[in-house]
Amino acid sequence: MKKLLLGTILIISFFLFSASLVGQIHAAFLNFDKATVLTSLEEAFEIQVIVDGGSDQISSTDAYIIYDASLLEAQAITPGNFFPTVVNNITSGKVYIAGLVDNPATYKTGSGTVATITFKALSQGSGTLSFDCQEGVYNSSKIIKNDLNATNIIDCNQNGTSSMTVGSSLTGGKIASPSALPKSGIFENFSKVAVPGMILLLLGGALRIIL
Repeated sequence: MKKLLLGTILIISFFLFSASLVGQIHAAFLNFDKATVLTSLEEAFEIQVIVDGGSDQISSTDAYIIYDASLLEAQAITPGNFFPTVVNNITSGKVYIAGLVDNPATYKTGSGTVATITFKALSQGSGTLSFDCQEGVYNSSKIIKNDLNATNIIDCNQNGTSSMTVGSSLTGGKIASPSALPKSGIFENFSKVAVPGMILLLLGGALRIIL
């Protein structure tokens, strides 16, 4: 009976251990180096596009980044150092970046910067940078495994986003200090109280002299 119980415990432990290993498999995804960006109107800022191949060897990636074209303008793209070849295209509201190896023998592992995008803030407000990623769609973000089938291994649900907030260029998103005292400032309030008080004081002094 004890041997049967011990065997059952060992079997259950084995399956639990195997399940934990499967859950630790690192999925491939795309991300940004900043989760949030606070900037001012008309200011330029940079954000990096990161690829993470998880536990697989990868040969290329296609990153489609979408954003609010009334809030931001993509101005330039600088290739990163992860892939030897990087191509890109900028359209209103969307940036396309592709990184790839020169030959299958130079596959990539781990994570790295595909490219850096320079944006300019066009208007005050908030928005989100995200990856256009849809399974089975050709013009969608991908991470290609280094195999004969060029398998797309991206996990769209793991892709990161970046929250954008644009404030006023004069205040940098902060409340500005007033340049002058308001009309109901301290000096006006003081004069309203002091003048009647002086009159009453003089009247009191005069009445004491008379009386």
